[in-house]
Amino acid sequence: MQPSNLLFILSDQHNRDTLGCYGHPTIQTPNLDALAGRGVRFDAAYTNCPICVPARASLATGRYVHEIGYWDNAFPYDGRVRGWGHRLQAAGHRVDSIGKLHYRSVEDEDGFSDRIVPLNVVDGVGDVMGAIRDDPPIRTGMRSGVIEAGPGTTTYSDYDIEIAERSIQWLRDRVAEPDELPWMLFCSFVCPHPPFIAPPDLFELYPPDEIPLPIQNRPDEQPAHPALDTLRKTMNYDRPFSDEEIRRVTAAYYGTCTHLDRQVGRVLEALEATGLSESTRIIYTSDHGESMGRRGLWGKFTLYEESAAVPLIVAGPGVPGGQSTDDPVSLVDCHPTILEAVGVDLDEQDAGLPGRSLWSIADDGPLGRAAFSEYHAVGTTTGSFMIRHGSHKYIHYVSQPPQLFDLAGDPLELTDLAGDPASAAILGRMEGLLREILDPEEVDRRARSDQSALVSAHGGREAVLSRGTFINSPVPGEEPRFASGDDSD
Repeated sequence: MQPSNLLFILSDQHNRDTLGCYGHPTIQTPNLDALAGRGVRFDAAYTNCPICVPARASLATGRYVHEIGYWDNAFPYDGRVRGWGHRLQAAGHRVDSIGKLHYRSVEDEDGFSDRIVPLNVVDGVGDVMGAIRDDPPIRTGMRSGVIEAGPGTTTYSDYDIEIAERSIQWLRDRVAEPDELPWMLFCSFVCPHPPFIAPPDLFELYPPDEIPLPIQNRPDEQPAHPALDTLRKTMNYDRPFSDEEIRRVTAAYYGTCTHLDRQVGRVLEALEATGLSESTRIIYTSDHGESMGRRGLWGKFTLYEESAAVPLIVAGPGVPGGQSTDDPVSLVDCHPTILEAVGVDLDEQDAGLPGRSLWSIADDGPLGRAAFSEYHAVGTTTGSFMIRHGSHKYIHYVSQPPQLFDLAGDPLELTDLAGDPASAAILGRMEGLLREILDPEEVDRRARSDQSALVSAHGGREAVLSRGTFINSPVPGEEPRFASGDDSD
């Protein structure tokens, strides 16, 4: 592959189903749809952890969460484990970031040459409450996030506009002052992450009364599983919302997806206007998905498709246009993909990495591997692990019943095959693939031990709880918010 510049566009909490190019019948994402039309769309792409901080640490390093120990949103990436950014810097390439990182601090050597308007975890610490795994505390403020959804403006929507503007200027600067070697820009938006507030004109695009209700939303429809019961209780979602509230929050989420698409479109338009499009490859993806009311849940946190699957599109010079692939991939594959794009060879540091370059898959070279994800964070008492291989998907819960789905005939994961004797062989094969990667019980013990030590270092359970429930990470210049008290509706 001929080396080129690389524009890596990352969003936050973008449900794969809420793009037109992935088959949504009404949502307006014309810029991302056009990008997919001239590139390759990955239909079985996954985050390596469905929550922000671990997913981003895994993306930064090309390693699984259990390999690097960034377990939850209180274990932010600090550069301790080197990643593709450090490799690019060492080879003399410019590698800059604009927007959300959710790392520990700009003082860390995190692999970026310059960080423009970065958003990192609060006080370099993050959400310590999420590290309380035994009898996890109820998260105040979660219900109000759904009930108060609707039209308006937020610091997040304004921040994304600024990220786009800064990215446009950055591209113009590259034309004015060209680099000798290919560059990489990590353009990281925060939408459609909550709050579920959409710009009014975009909220109006999606009349709530025309929005269908999510599958398995009502209590009598929800899958019975102890892990999901604990999560609903922790997030205060164990009481149902009204149909009106559900449709309204969905319309707001759709509006923020369209807002994101508009900002992406502005950056891609600038790439074209500056004449850089002919020498720049593009990757678009998200750190994880959004449940959007399915199974009675909002947010991420699970290994169901709506939470663990992510959109992933690649385009640019040498990439075939208008194609798609259902070969399972994950965000760790971005590490070798980035290096190959800008012309940095793999070396002994990369020998043990689990990822493989997406460019070969994009050029119709399927790998036939399994995709892997894991979760050790807020709302769970034990670790959960996912394997996607072919059309089958296996979810392993430590000390709790597993789940098995055949996505070819059941893409919405409505029928759990784990208890079906006819699927016993498949269940055993999938668990075997998981145990080739890790020992889930040992990893769960290690995660819980690290988290318990972290909580103790912050004064123990009661001291952590007295701080209040962490809401959303503030944008640069904004004060963090902690909620306390009743969250009833």
